[in-house]
Amino acid sequence: MTTQYLKTSDGTHSEYGSLAYDVTGNGPLVICVPGMGDSRKVYRFLVPPLSEAGYRVASMDLRGHGESSTKWADFSVAGIGSDILALIHYLGGDPAIVIGSSMAAGAAVWAAVEEPQSLRGMTLIGPFVRGGCGLLTNLMMTAMFSRPWGPAAWLAYYKKLYPTRKPDDFTTYSASLRTNLSEPGRMEALLAMLRATKQASETRIPRVTTPALVLMGSKDPDFKNPAGEAAWVAEALRGEYRMIADAGHYPHAEFPAQTAALILPFMNS
Repeated sequence: MTTQYLKTSDGTHSEYGSLAYDVTGNGPLVICVPGMGDSRKVYRFLVPPLSEAGYRVASMDLRGHGESSTKWADFSVAGIGSDILALIHYLGGDPAIVIGSSMAAGAAVWAAVEEPQSLRGMTLIGPFVRGGCGLLTNLMMTAMFSRPWGPAAWLAYYKKLYPTRKPDDFTTYSASLRTNLSEPGRMEALLAMLRATKQASETRIPRVTTPALVLMGSKDPDFKNPAGEAAWVAEALRGEYRMIADAGHYPHAEFPAQTAALILPFMNS
């Protein structure tokens, strides 16, 4: 896959910011959006079965992450949601299915209300769609993930998000994430996303009309009660949810076959 770039007008230190993405396959459009502190390559195991099933799959890097530029005015779910919509328009404008992980799930909710005609479905994986961090939590996160130890601290935390099975290439993949986060501006982008409120998605939840599937790992350490949160989000969105046994926060990388088996019937419907 060849990295491509979409220029947008939301950069702060230049006229444009750029979003890195790649496209695989042909057919109806699917946009895969990773969570904070990760890159679009987290979908490396999910893209092949989706493209083989007849979809054109575009995986994008978040603002400040992966190969996207680092200078942005807004790192909230609204900012990420606007990027999702911009990529949909750039790739033809036909309604797309959006797969959003973690914070990107909240961005998908924002986009679904902002332009309901642009999304024909969304799958939310380990979704953070509500709430925010208090002052004490913000201070703790800033201390934990600031430089120079920030990239190493994030990777130590990241490993815990795969509680049962790490991919065979996990050592290489996580090392590449640490290298990427060591680049100027990238930990700063991660911290900005951690601090950002989820209010823009939480307040829009009752207005969502897009069909939604919520996927949650039964051992997702980011939630005290993964099944309870998945059920709440699905009910609030008038959608459905599925639990993936023993999976953590990234079932699409930890158990990709099971994840694809749940996503494809929803997409095909």
